[in-house]
Amino acid sequence: MTSPNPQPFPFVAVSGQPYARGVQYGRAVPERVRRSIGLYGGTLDELGLTPPEKARLIGQFAKEIEAFGAHYLEEMRGIADGAGVGLDDIVMINARTEIVAQARREKNRPEAEDDAVDGCTGAVILPERSSTGRLIHGQNWDWRAECADTAIVLRVARDDGPDFMTFVEAGGLARCGMNAAGIAITANYLESERDYRQSGIPLVLIRRKVLEQRHFAMAVRAVAATPKACSNNMMLSTAEGFTVDFECAPDEAFPIYPTDGLIVHANHWVSPVALAKLKDVGLLGDSFYRDWRVRKLLGTGRISPDDLKAAFFDDFASPFAVCRPVLPNSAGDLSATVAMIVMDTSAGTMDVAPLPAHCRDFTRYSLHEAPVFLAQAAE
Repeated sequence: MTSPNPQPFPFVAVSGQPYARGVQYGRAVPERVRRSIGLYGGTLDELGLTPPEKARLIGQFAKEIEAFGAHYLEEMRGIADGAGVGLDDIVMINARTEIVAQARREKNRPEAEDDAVDGCTGAVILPERSSTGRLIHGQNWDWRAECADTAIVLRVARDDGPDFMTFVEAGGLARCGMNAAGIAITANYLESERDYRQSGIPLVLIRRKVLEQRHFAMAVRAVAATPKACSNNMMLSTAEGFTVDFECAPDEAFPIYPTDGLIVHANHWVSPVALAKLKDVGLLGDSFYRDWRVRKLLGTGRISPDDLKAAFFDDFASPFAVCRPVLPNSAGDLSATVAMIVMDTSAGTMDVAPLPAHCRDFTRYSLHEAPVFLAQAAE
């Protein structure tokens, strides 16, 4: 996991009906699914949840998921059967943000200030600023370094909508990704005082809903109109040449539009409307300069995918940088930029580098072709 030469993320391609897709998925990467379960199940154990308490919490979110779309629960059941694990464990992975946070609240175990590891810096470059004339959408995903050993790239061939591809923790239905209709999504941590005052759909399922849409308007609606339990920032784009970023409170979404042909977002609220209505209670000190650094490095001219990668590799103020090396916190966990993801939605490709602060090797995953290992990115 902390090796300077991490391995490319496994590629899993599935097709068919939801349950069958899930079985294929689970059978393809059972060890990674079990590592995901161990990671978040271990967190719940550390918080002191008893098995009945864990089952109750997971069961609450399973009902929310089934009401949102019964086929999601069917796919999770297939993943569980394919990997030889329990359905509750797969539901836990797909609602891990909400379940862990709710467990902390119930056990009165707030996260220590220096234990926050869920960062992320995202950007979208519109075609008028892109050197290729095509939209570029990317993200550095900052989270627990162990996820370099749990994440995968999943491609789903569907009979009932556009095919899609997602970079995701094994056992999950979606994280960031794109679909064959040219719609893409990335997401960043946000927090407000409104969090966990209401029930809502787990963030993973909202992102998955976006990737199922044929039309960008429906993708926007899925983000802006779906009730959530907690805040989150979700950046949407379409290969047709538009992007909008939604800073989402549980009960309200605040749109941010591109300026100078791009959007960059880290982990603090920036919408003036949002800041007038709520309190940012999850401030990460490095967030304030990470988005500034990416904008500065992208400059004012035409921007290529390699330019965006170079900005995402930025090590200003390391280790709390845009590209974060593996770093222990007071709880003994390891945090890092787990992956850098850069998508060309018109071409249907996603370039992904694991632990990019330690290794600049990318693999190109495609909606249409087999993965291709790329030469190491330039220093």
